[in-house]
Amino acid sequence: MASVELRKELEDLLKRLDIDTICIDHPEVFTVEEMMPHLAHVSGIVAKNLFLKDKKKKSLWLLSARHDRQINLNDVAKRLGLGTLRLADESVMLEKLKVGQGCATALALFCDTEQSVKMVLDRDLTHGGHQRVYFHPMTNSASMGLKPDDLLRFLKETGHEPVIVDFD
Repeated sequence: MASVELRKELEDLLKRLDIDTICIDHPEVFTVEEMMPHLAHVSGIVAKNLFLKDKKKKSLWLLSARHDRQINLNDVAKRLGLGTLRLADESVMLEKLKVGQGCATALALFCDTEQSVKMVLDRDLTHGGHQRVYFHPMTNSASMGLKPDDLLRFLKETGHEPVIVDFD
């Protein structure tokens, strides 16, 4: 399904859940570094997202953290009691979340109707006092801001209660 259709599906779901969003369209970006100049004016925090696979247990994880966070996958694996975490193949992300490289986003979890992807959330995104948390809305040519409580409600509604990790 095209990202435009998926974005519309996501927006419809957020509207049904009465979740207020702010959306900023920008040129297509593939890294946080490319994206930040387009979001320098926003009131809130921008998330970066990693789609991961636990090599041993074959489990899938989506990690969302502050854009400026240094993430050590070995440390994350230890905290979660997992084996070796590595980036999952793009084909798996397309199958489970319907997005490809550069578009990983917590908002894509509404596509994971089987709840086969577990969510790991940087505590600062939801408990850091930010007005909004920004993610791609199924396309890397826009960023959508949600209030932290609405993000948690969205995740719960989609069956993806997050594991909240304090990276500080």
